[in-house]
Amino acid sequence: MTKKERFDGVITYFSTERPVAETELEYTNPYELLVAVILSAQCTDKRVNMTMPPFLEVFPDVYALAKAGPDQIYPLIKSISYPNNKAKHLAGMAKMLVKDFNGIVPADIGQLQLLPGVGRKTANVIASVVYNQPALAVDTHVFRVSARIGLTTGAKNPLQTEKQLIKFIPEDKIAIAHHWLILHGRYVCVARNPKCDLCGVKNFCKYYKNKK
Repeated sequence: MTKKERFDGVITYFSTERPVAETELEYTNPYELLVAVILSAQCTDKRVNMTMPPFLEVFPDVYALAKAGPDQIYPLIKSISYPNNKAKHLAGMAKMLVKDFNGIVPADIGQLQLLPGVGRKTANVIASVVYNQPALAVDTHVFRVSARIGLTTGAKNPLQTEKQLIKFIPEDKIAIAHHWLILHGRYVCVARNPKCDLCGVKNFCKYYKNKK
């Protein structure tokens, strides 16, 4: 099976079986999603979704958050992983967003990465989810699932994974492919003991072929 055939099989399956795939983070505007994605690093979406409502009661918009320091933010996110660092990131992000971007979350991936706490993965999430750009964020699920299926080969970091994936995924599918791979990794192709019996792409999967 060629790599193109593998990609075509996986994309066809998900296009048919999961034509709608979205982030499980709950948000109503770009500011809320940006905060949620920063909080979600090495933390579950479920925990972030529990944290966001009380956080937004205190900091309903970027202007309110920009007036706060890390010490004011920390108590609201202390149940999240790495709360000290994330409190600093959120404070810095909000201040820069107000000062340099008039409070508007930018669409440009390069500009997004200027914000404290925003790496390439977070920038790609915002660009794809909010602005529907062909950007593919690579988290631990995407990194693992892509390699396991055989969509990527020898990728040593998220950027290498991203470059290999977008080479074969049609531009109009790149944004949703991020969600396909995340959800597949979260519920089927889990880190330990992947549920191959439930997997719809096992016939295109290198791991499954070698497992048999």
